[in-house]
This record gives sequence, C-alpha cells and structure tokens, in this order.
Amino acid sequence: MSMKPALLALLLLLPSVASAADIAGIPKIREADGITIGTTRIRLGGIDAPAVDQLCLNKNGERWTCGVAARDELIKHTDGKSWTCHPRSIDRRGRQVARCDVDGEDIQKWLVRSGWALAYRTISHDYEPDEAEARAAKAGMWQGAFIAPWDWRVRNKKTTILGATKPPESARNILLASASGPVAPSPDCTIKGNVNGAGECIYHTPKSRWYAQIKMHVAKGTRWFCSVEEAEAAGCRETRR
Repeated sequence: MSMKPALLALLLLLPSVASAADIAGIPKIREADGITIGTTRIRLGGIDAPAVDQLCLNKNGERWTCGVAARDELIKHTDGKSWTCHPRSIDRRGRQVARCDVDGEDIQKWLVRSGWALAYRTISHDYEPDEAEARAAKAGMWQGAFIAPWDWRVRNKKTTILGATKPPESARNILLASASGPVAPSPDCTIKGNVNGAGECIYHTPKSRWYAQIKMHVAKGTRWFCSVEEAEAAGCRETRR
C-alpha cells in the first residue's frame, strides 16, 4: 500500500524542521554558562559555572574573581566565532537550555575540562570525567578553593568548600565573608540586586537613591551584577526610585 502524498511530504520535511530548531550565531557571552544569540537567551545545559559575582581563592589563598575569569576565558577561547546550540528544554527563567558547539567542539565539555564549570550532576552525568580531569590538573577554579556555583547562590555557614587539595583553614572565613559583606566582588561588579516584598528582583546602580541602604545578604536573595544587561538578563528590573 503506497504512502499518502501528504504524509510523505511531512516525513520529508522532518530533517529540515529539526535543523531549524538549532540556534546559530555569534553570541553575547554574559556568563560562562549564559549567552544570548540574537534575542534568544540560552543556558548551557549539563554544567554549572560561576556567576560573575563569584569569588574563589587562588593557589596562594588570595581572593580572585573566578566568575569574571570564567566568562572572559570563554570569550577568548571562542574568539568571536559562530556557535550552534541544540535546545533541549526551557528553564523557569524562560531561557533555552541547550548543548552548544563551536567548530564541532562541545563548549560545555571544554568549560568543565578547563576548570571553569562543574558537571551539574542533578541534571546530567555527561561531564563528570571532564571534571575529574580538571581537578587532577588543578585547572581553573581547582587551583585553589571555591564553592560550587549552585551552593554559591544560597551559601551559608554549612556550605562545602571545594578544591583539588585540602582548602586552607582560612578558606571558609574568606569565601563566606564575601557572601554578606558590603564590598562588591570586583570594581566592575557594583550593581546591587535584591528581591522586594512582591518577589520581584530589583537592581540598583550606584546612582540609585536607595543604593546605600541595600544590604547585601545572600539569605535575603541579594546578589551583585557587573552590568545592567546582566541584571536584566537575570530577570531583574531597575528600581523606580
């Protein structure tokens, strides 16, 4: 029995439909696991990288802006080339969760292997071997001590400190002090974000009227941003006062 012409035509179209689902172009890299291609916001799936406000300790026990470094190393590595991203789902912030490659290279794999991201085990186990390789090589964040990106967002006194070797005794005090202190993690990251009574994320630039009154306490949902673009990409709006 021959296939109906309409069904045959639909089947012939399927490969091109799947291909059209890919998102391709030169991205704006906002964080090591967050990019924008055109108007589409994309979250790199299967990994978790430090946000631009995250601090780590280097091999000498000194604080450094590992989140900014991770983003900048990704920008340098991909060198303005076009990306191809393969969407898998949409997250709660409306971003496409995707696997991305540049010139055939799995970008998530490169980030984890280079120590600029961790395998996001609650989502995927695909990049665990690459994380083990980075840890053994003391690459990226593994050179000293740091907090897993998912813990950094809600850190407290019980938060685990990670590192390729045993973290120095001072690591916990130094890293957790940055969680609630009033000092921005970097001179480039001075925009304050907080959550109001209605559950909205509001950002305040240093010129905002109430900037000085916003106290930075992670437990209350505050975080630092390095640009207005980053704050808005995170779903925050500018204060009206």
